[in-house]
Parts: sequence; C-alpha cells; structure tokens
Amino acid sequence: MDAKESLPTSEARANLSDVIASVRLLRRCIYLTRRDKPQAALVPVELADAAVEAGGADPAAQILRDHIAAMQKK
Repeated sequence: MDAKESLPTSEARANLSDVIASVRLLRRCIYLTRRDKPQAALVPVELADAAVEAGGADPAAQILRDHIAAMQKK
C-alpha cells in the first residue's frame, strides 16, 4: 500500500462497497480526489472515533503531529 493512497471520487462511487471493505478489513486510509486534489479521506472507524474523542479533526491532527515530532526526537 502506498503511504498516501488516493482514488478519484467517481471511481470510489462506482466501487463504494469494495472501497469500504478495503478500509475496514485492510485498515487502509484512502484519500478521495477530484482533479487529482485531495477532497476527503475514508479511514477506519476507530481512527474517526479517536478524532471525535480528541475534539475533532484539527485537535486530533495536532496531537498526532506532536506525537510524531516527539518520536522523531528519540
């Protein structure tokens, strides 16, 4: 799997059941694109739940950035 896997929204729409199964079973994050620009992401439900618990996407992203920075300093 690519570090940043993407899929055009039209292709995701045509194969939505398979795309959801891939995210759920293979634990993949898939970026949905329009004209090659990321628009949204499909993520495993546990990741979405963690983002909600953190206070939303922005606070969750900051927590992850801080954690990654701390890990890189080790």
